[in-house]
Amino acid sequence: MRDIGEHRPQDPRYRERVRDEFSRQKAMAYIGASLAIVEPGFVEIHLPYRDDLTQQHEVVHGGVVSMIVDSACGFAALSLFPADASVLTTEYKINLLAPAREGKVIARAWVVKSGRTLTICSGQAYIASGAGEQLIAVALETVMQLRGRPEPPQQPAA
Repeated sequence: MRDIGEHRPQDPRYRERVRDEFSRQKAMAYIGASLAIVEPGFVEIHLPYRDDLTQQHEVVHGGVVSMIVDSACGFAALSLFPADASVLTTEYKINLLAPAREGKVIARAWVVKSGRTLTICSGQAYIASGAGEQLIAVALETVMQLRGRPEPPQQPAA
């Protein structure tokens, strides 16, 4: 489900800004996630299956699936925000529907309603393998638009 109307980004450089902000997320780098698609109000993130991201039943941990869906929602919202804005998740609900076994986890998120302060996004996660894609999670998320971009942390003086 992606046909939710046409969105117009407020920043003509939205793709570059979303990619820059994604690259600053150390958690995404740590788990090996990559930003695959950035469109106005839509983002797709990929995560290759890794054994070290599994829980005791040898499936990708639900928290890891939640991480990439949350990030996809936030960046989908950010794609529509002004150039001087940043994004912060305020609430989300996720339903884990099926286990993520071998394959690639794909998180897709789109903006349902963009407001001045709060934006509502919907997200889905799939496991992609030779058999195609299987829906493994659905989410609904609220993100807040913050004015100003957070500064990178300062390194302590030597």
